[in-house]
Amino acid sequence: MRAVQVTEFGGPEVLNLVDLPDPVPEPGQLLVEVDRIGLNYADTHQAENSYLAPSKLPLVPGGEVVGRTADGKRVVSLLNGGGGYAERAVANEATSFAVPDGVDDLTALSFIVQGTTASLLLRKSAHLEPGESVVVHAAAGGVGSIAVQLAKAWGAGRVIATASSDEKRALALELGADVAIDSRAENMTDALREANGGKRVDIVLDMTGGSVTDQSIAALAPFGRLAFYGMASREQPKPIEARNLLGHSTTVAGMWLPHAFKLPGNVFGRTLDELFELALAGRVRAVAGGEYALSDARAAHEALRSRGTMGKLLLDPAK
Repeated sequence: MRAVQVTEFGGPEVLNLVDLPDPVPEPGQLLVEVDRIGLNYADTHQAENSYLAPSKLPLVPGGEVVGRTADGKRVVSLLNGGGGYAERAVANEATSFAVPDGVDDLTALSFIVQGTTASLLLRKSAHLEPGESVVVHAAAGGVGSIAVQLAKAWGAGRVIATASSDEKRALALELGADVAIDSRAENMTDALREANGGKRVDIVLDMTGGSVTDQSIAALAPFGRLAFYGMASREQPKPIEARNLLGHSTTVAGMWLPHAFKLPGNVFGRTLDELFELALAGRVRAVAGGEYALSDARAAHEALRSRGTMGKLLLDPAK
């Protein structure tokens, strides 16, 4: 089969199109004939071995695929340790989910990681309550574009989007944000307060890191919550001192999606089902960010790392 393989860690240049033997499923696993592959920013960390879960060489990157099993069932799957950038992939039955009729590949792949991340950030990490203000950084991205829609659907009083271009800010407003501001603002603390009518904000969803995180924490209202789920800037925020959290009864939460599978009651599966229902009802939609041939995986990673993309990026394994 055709696949993209990494034999040394690094940037997009280490992604090479090769021929590999078909993977062989073990008991409890499925062989998926892949129709589309989902791209995540985390894939760029996986290729350079800077992700939370260490990578091992040689590596076929990619953690999500949609396709069909041998018996013809259509599934969207999360993969353990990679293997997604290929024409065929092995997935655990426990992390493979039926895709309802009417849900297309783009939506299935947008929701399996980005959608569930947005949902769990708002409900489990930030504990959104009706009427609260919500800041969504990188609001035109995969997680952000869904988080904006969910926040509005679940009763947020004011959704403040940040994005780096006029086009991205226009998309955030189209998706339901009440106001969209430039993510390159010189003083993000002041910009967020101004966007919230001069008041501090209740919730911030942040995957940027660095000074954006620092200034977002400073913008939080009493009992405000910042939910941190990534570091796209590749810059560490300042260390948080516990005593400083007392100043405004601040909560700073971190979230890594794999931990959702350790929650009782099939939280992940129920979250995904709810998202599919919202999509079928027309209340939340996936945003297409572009489709690349499998042979153009390097270009796709370059686009991701440039942080110029919007919505969900896909790979087509047939090209």
